Amino acid sequence: MDIAKHLATIDRLCAQEFPAERSRSARCTAGPGYFMVELETDQELTADDFHAYRQGIAERLDDRLGEQLPWGQLTVRVSMERGEEIPEPWATLALRTDALNVWQEVDTGRWIALGVADRDDQDEIQLLATVTEIDPP
Repeated sequence: MDIAKHLATIDRLCAQEFPAERSRSARCTAGPGYFMVELETDQELTADDFHAYRQGIAERLDDRLGEQLPWGQLTVRVSMERGEEIPEPWATLALRTDALNVWQEVDTGRWIALGVADRDDQDEIQLLATVTEIDPP
């Protein structure tokens, strides 16, 4: 896992224009106002490995953007279960992650979210980075 490479990916997404329509490639889901990219997927690593790696990237983003505590996703999931509409990409992130590190980029106002998708035992564990102009719920 290469922290510098992943930070460069996040920086690139912060500078890119968002697509007009939803699209999916091998490692990226994008839509109006957001990008969600799979930074890492590795069947040999444990969830603890992914969380430690997320923390390493989060520390570097904290240095740049100010320290932020992780956001638990339970409240968002409960809101969804009650029928409240949660916009993308936040709805997908709530279903796939238990917690996110979230920052707002100063220059662009875009939100950066970093989390480990490990809620579904049937899916591979993934380190996800999301860049969006859509405010969190």
